[in-house]
Amino acid sequence: MASRPGILTDWPWKPLGSFKHVILAPCVIHNIYAFMVKDEKDLFSFLIFPLLLWRTLHNQLWISLSRYRTAKGDNRIIDKGIEFEQVDRESNWDDQILFNGILMYVGSKIIPGASNLPMWRLDGVILTALIHMGPVEFLYYWLHRLLHHHYLYSRYHSHHHSSIVTEPITSVIHPFAEHISYSMLFAIPLITTVVSGTASLTSFAGYITYIDLMNNMGHCNFELIPRWLFIISPPLKYLMYTPSYHSLHHTQFRTNYSLFMPIYDYIYGTMDASSVTLYEDSLKRPEEAPDVVHLTHLTTPDSIYHSRLGLAYLASNPQKSKWYLWLMWPVTLWTMMLTWIYGRAFVVERNRFHKLRLQTWTIPKYNIQYKLRWQKVSINTLIEEAVLEAEEKGVKVLSLGLLNQGEELNRYGELYVQRHPRLKTKVVDGSSLAVAAVLNSIPKGTTQVLHRGNLSKVAYDVALNLCRRGIQVVVPCEDDYQKLKKSFGITSDQNNLILSKSYSTKTWLVGDGLKEEDQKKAAEGTLFIPFSQFPPKKLRKDCFYHSIPAMAAPPSLENVDSCENWLPRRVMSAWRVAGIVHALEGWDEHECGSTMADIDKVWQASVQHGFKPLVIKTPLKF
Repeated sequence: MASRPGILTDWPWKPLGSFKHVILAPCVIHNIYAFMVKDEKDLFSFLIFPLLLWRTLHNQLWISLSRYRTAKGDNRIIDKGIEFEQVDRESNWDDQILFNGILMYVGSKIIPGASNLPMWRLDGVILTALIHMGPVEFLYYWLHRLLHHHYLYSRYHSHHHSSIVTEPITSVIHPFAEHISYSMLFAIPLITTVVSGTASLTSFAGYITYIDLMNNMGHCNFELIPRWLFIISPPLKYLMYTPSYHSLHHTQFRTNYSLFMPIYDYIYGTMDASSVTLYEDSLKRPEEAPDVVHLTHLTTPDSIYHSRLGLAYLASNPQKSKWYLWLMWPVTLWTMMLTWIYGRAFVVERNRFHKLRLQTWTIPKYNIQYKLRWQKVSINTLIEEAVLEAEEKGVKVLSLGLLNQGEELNRYGELYVQRHPRLKTKVVDGSSLAVAAVLNSIPKGTTQVLHRGNLSKVAYDVALNLCRRGIQVVVPCEDDYQKLKKSFGITSDQNNLILSKSYSTKTWLVGDGLKEEDQKKAAEGTLFIPFSQFPPKKLRKDCFYHSIPAMAAPPSLENVDSCENWLPRRVMSAWRVAGIVHALEGWDEHECGSTMADIDKVWQASVQHGFKPLVIKTPLKF
């Protein structure tokens, strides 16, 4: 929002919220009526809607590419990252597509000669290019300078400049009034070709695609225009800007006003003196070497949309199933094929915490594949390759997330340490902090808890620590009871381990394998505390569900613009936090396999570094 919002700041359909796309319904209905009843077969009217879809896809491809490249770090222009506030502010980027679609449809009906356009006319394409290079670029330059006058800037253009670090879609984040002026400006070549009788479908679609391409490129925050292009054609520097060129406009504000062609900045002396230097420095910038890597994986086929490289508005909120994603199955299938072809871990996120450079890498495998025995070798190979890549890059700590650790898969990461005994990168499974997070989630005064779910390294240690603290652990399953009793050894701690079919206990420790019938047996007001990486399904509205082992991130953790799977904003799983703390403390040992760090030591270190335990509202007594 601008610092002092002026009139026509909000889009007219803002009250419609997520139903705003229904504003296209009258155009669609009218088009179908004209075709079915009046037998009007105007190809341009029908192609408007595929063009809107193409623009949406085109913009999304740029968003994904930009986020991937800036996470890797090579050719990145500005180091500072973005936060949730910017993601929310830029979530309405498709408003301008809807607005332009309405204008095109109405224009095709009321402007003489705007309907029944031919597919191609060379003279129209040339005329469009010439008008853009002349009047459009010139008028935009002065309009842009006018928008930087304090009166208009405070009421309108400051909204756009709220994003110092830009993403491709930042290019279209303007108040409604600004978009009206831009639409009038960019309509000049289109209307001119219509009036002159030289318009074609190609010139319309091509010009709109060109505007989207240059807008997205100029705000992508990584340099991609090769130097040789300006060497073989020196005049090109007057006719085409670069991402670093426009990035300076967002950091310096009073320079580099041009639209796509810097010629007017040269003419009027508003080109930033550091434009060439920043361009060359950005091209030379190498890929960033992280200090800490969190290695996770895809969960479901549609989880790619919830990842940081997917749809920003989904990634910025806890992962939940969306019905409309089923309609995108062709795209989902394409992304699955793409990740399978890529066949290696890829970077999805970067963060900065004090002096530590953090990255999240994703293994291109899904939950169901981790359950298939014949996929075990393939998954382990991918994880091992990621570990070795981290070692080559000088990574201090690599933490294993989700199913990338497991007894049957790789003995909680110990497999890679045994294969590579000289490994300098410390492999951390995060079990100690996960145990500490579970123990600190249990309400004070609790004397008895019920255990339900598959046993794991975390489950064994949670049960042992509770028994040592005098808290009884009730186990309904005899097989689980015998395994836990055996793991305790011959100690008095076994006295607090109870085999019972009673489900009256109101504090449950649950893991993977918790069944629906188990939840139905719980008493009203029961608190479910997960000890696994996956949350249970919330089937009971009369009960309470704690988060999986996790901690709230401190404010000093930078560039947090997406949620970690199903966790809330700025909350990180204990397994991920464990890797960060391991590096901060400089601990020189692996935490994997049967090794379990001192849980109190790890917990205190996490709290001292600003991570906070999660708290939910629950009844006072259990």
